[in-house]
Amino acid sequence: MGVFCAPSPKNKKIRVVAGIDLNHADIAGDLSTELGLITYLALLHINSNRFCGVVPSSFRKMKLLHELDLSNNRFVGKFPKAVLSLPSLKYLNLCFNKFEGSVPSQLFEKPLDVIFLNDNRFRFGIPENIGNSPVSVLVLANNNLGGCIPGSIGKMGKTLNKIILMNDNLTGCLPPQIGMLKKVTVFDGSFNHLQGALPSSIGNMKSVEQLDIAHNSFTGVVPASVYQLPTLQNFTYSFNYFTSEAPSCAAIEVVSNGTQNCIPDKMNQRSAKQCSSEVARLVDCSKFKYGGNGREMALH
Repeated sequence: MGVFCAPSPKNKKIRVVAGIDLNHADIAGDLSTELGLITYLALLHINSNRFCGVVPSSFRKMKLLHELDLSNNRFVGKFPKAVLSLPSLKYLNLCFNKFEGSVPSQLFEKPLDVIFLNDNRFRFGIPENIGNSPVSVLVLANNNLGGCIPGSIGKMGKTLNKIILMNDNLTGCLPPQIGMLKKVTVFDGSFNHLQGALPSSIGNMKSVEQLDIAHNSFTGVVPASVYQLPTLQNFTYSFNYFTSEAPSCAAIEVVSNGTQNCIPDKMNQRSAKQCSSEVARLVDCSKFKYGGNGREMALH
């Protein structure tokens, strides 16, 4: 923890402030606009303090900033636009604050490697261009985004390793393009309102180890392709409305939790009344396409 100096990129004989690490320092108050004057700063970590207010627009002057960690503070306001003006930024962590409004689509056009936006108050859907992002880790959990998961997510297949969309008030069907996420090891879409059948393309996620879709409204058959995933270690699909499992599912040694579904002869399932309710009815996902701003639109 502290302030770190390094030779200036323009003059090696001059030392400049290149890093500030004040994590867990119990500092309170607003961030000073003068921080933007530290133009050679490459790393700014100030997580787990009591900083508040908005992120200064002067941050846009930090053209060499590589890592920005503002997590676990009390920042407010809309997504800090200054972040979108940082050409060198690779690591962004804004989690556990009180940011609100929409997640800007421009964020997914930036060459970031890691994005943490979880546990804020973001709304208005996942931007349609999410698939343009080259991130390896994307965590959007515990917001109130709403809307569907855009089909463009499949375009992230070359880089994405971990994606957490838990408890985001998401609706609609799981897009078949998730099968293109062949490098993903962790996929968590639990605690949403996702519905319909699991796409069979999920069997193409050859690197997935942890797959969690619990606490949604999925229906139909748990496809055998899930249990044929070569690296799968844990599959959680409890608290849905699945009505059956493919015959080969029971024979594969994967730690799974399928309680509170509607699967006959399986222990700890939902009641007959729950399994005959409106939410348990099979949804034809082919009748929907996915529009911008996370909206789901019926095909005509």
